[in-house]
Amino acid sequence: MTDTIRSVLFVCLGNICRSPSAEAVFRHKAEEKGLLLKIDSAGTQGYHTGASPDERSVEAGSARGYNFDGITCRKVTKQDFSDFDLIIAMDEMNLRGLQSECPEQYQDKIKLFMSFSGLDDDIIPDPYYGGKKGFEYVLDLIEASADGLVEHISALLVLEE
Repeated sequence: MTDTIRSVLFVCLGNICRSPSAEAVFRHKAEEKGLLLKIDSAGTQGYHTGASPDERSVEAGSARGYNFDGITCRKVTKQDFSDFDLIIAMDEMNLRGLQSECPEQYQDKIKLFMSFSGLDDDIIPDPYYGGKKGFEYVLDLIEASADGLVEHISALLVLEE
């Protein structure tokens, strides 16, 4: 991983629930902290390419003040591995999928989102087939991880100065 982080890509399976939520939450928190970053999301699979995020994710996130404008589902591309400084997976399955597609020189860019949370959980579970509580729980985990990631990037910027 580079010492300077100027761009972050959030990745889940279909880029319909978790990674768009992570993009919206992290964008909000990064802006609050004054971080100027390129922030995007994608899926390891292209099931929902071109679609808007899941309405349940948007509803839960919007209720907490997050903006999903401009977020559309897409699949991870080979170019993403060179274009982004940090590539964040929501769970182990997506971590392994990214690692299997990623060129060797970029492997250190790939991290689990929960590794920044300070919580005991390892993954952000997929709420797609669950109810409203699942989407709320996922947002709780994303918020904790986003706070930790903002602090991590902020600390790197201080070291840079």
